[in-house]
Amino acid sequence: MKARIDVITLAVANFERALAFYRALGLQSAGVTATEFAGDDTRPAGAIVMFHLDGGQILALYPRSELAKDAGIEVGPARSGEFSLGHIVETRQEVDELLTKAEAAGALVTEVHDRPWGIYSGYFRDPDGHLWEIIHNPNM
Repeated sequence: MKARIDVITLAVANFERALAFYRALGLQSAGVTATEFAGDDTRPAGAIVMFHLDGGQILALYPRSELAKDAGIEVGPARSGEFSLGHIVETRQEVDELLTKAEAAGALVTEVHDRPWGIYSGYFRDPDGHLWEIIHNPNM
């Protein structure tokens, strides 16, 4: 296995809400696609939202129930805080600006803080509770 991640799929409760949120942060998407692939009680539907990111990665949004069907697992409750997604920006000001955008779009935002090793960052939770850290590291 090569050391890379190509796709991150976030389970969401509401496509339109999640799509609007990530668009408010500045991500571009064609919207909900593959709606012609209907699922049933055991097969997942195909409808998905994809954001093509710099570096070739994809951030995908998929209904929580359909992701569970696709993976062959039980649908569990939304949980957060077990991991975070990190977004590195070039300046401290960009940390503040992106957290302000996230809050305006409905995210719960933490206070930004300086770490003793030089990182300046803050966190937000998207409407489905996914935890994101916005990071400025002057040493990068």
